[in-house]
Amino acid sequence: MDKRRLEEAVMKGLMAASTALILAVLLLILLTIFIRGAKAMSWSMITQTPQGGFYLGKEGGILNAIVGSFYLATGSTGLAFLLAVPVVLYLNVFCRRGCRTAAVIRFLLDVLWGVPSIVFGAFGFILMLTVGLKASLLGGIVTVALLVLPIMCRAMDEVVRMVPSELLESSYAVGATRFQTAVKVVLRQSSGGILTAVLIAFGRGIGDAASVLFTAGFSDQIPQSLMRPAATLPLAIFFQIGTPFPQVQERAYAAALILTAIVLAASLLSRRLSRRWSRHSIR
Repeated sequence: MDKRRLEEAVMKGLMAASTALILAVLLLILLTIFIRGAKAMSWSMITQTPQGGFYLGKEGGILNAIVGSFYLATGSTGLAFLLAVPVVLYLNVFCRRGCRTAAVIRFLLDVLWGVPSIVFGAFGFILMLTVGLKASLLGGIVTVALLVLPIMCRAMDEVVRMVPSELLESSYAVGATRFQTAVKVVLRQSSGGILTAVLIAFGRGIGDAASVLFTAGFSDQIPQSLMRPAATLPLAIFFQIGTPFPQVQERAYAAALILTAIVLAASLLSRRLSRRWSRHSIR
């Protein structure tokens, strides 16, 4: 066997071993959550709010955290979407190819993507103190929106950059403005990928705990307004796993199972809808 074939065989072996290791770790995590969480799962877990002494092992459920997580993730994803779309269209339609400004913006988005979520939580907490806002669902939505904004922007940006330049040139040739081209050509052409980016951001937002620890607060009740504190599944898991009661710790795994199922459902939904919406896209 010559040197090139040996190198290729070694690299294939390393890639196969790395893939197997990643899949094994993922499978181990899922099995652990499922086995330990299934034992504590019950109908009351998902249909009731915590009753008196719930965190001491008594009756109740985590409906407040499930609803609060959906409120927070949906609101923050929607707010981030409203901010991300203009940024992405500016980078790809209104900026010239090779524009230095676009390169700087993309670099800053990459930097923000790598910032730990606890930093966004601290920034959101300072912002809330500045405007006189208490821990609330609104504070959590704004903070998580800032957290998922760079993720959504960069994911959308990569999708929009795949739109053939010939489509834009054809649109300009028939007299369309840049704005009309951005809305009726670029967004429609990349709708499947944009939807995937939105659902990825939703999954990231619903699973984050550090950014909402000081901003959204925690409550045993379902929030009735944006100014009320809101419980989330990650924080419910954190509080339950930290108790000395084995029964409550088992409930933490049940809450983790619910959260995993939600994120998995969002991922599967994004793939299915992306394929359906991209069926007639030009590549």
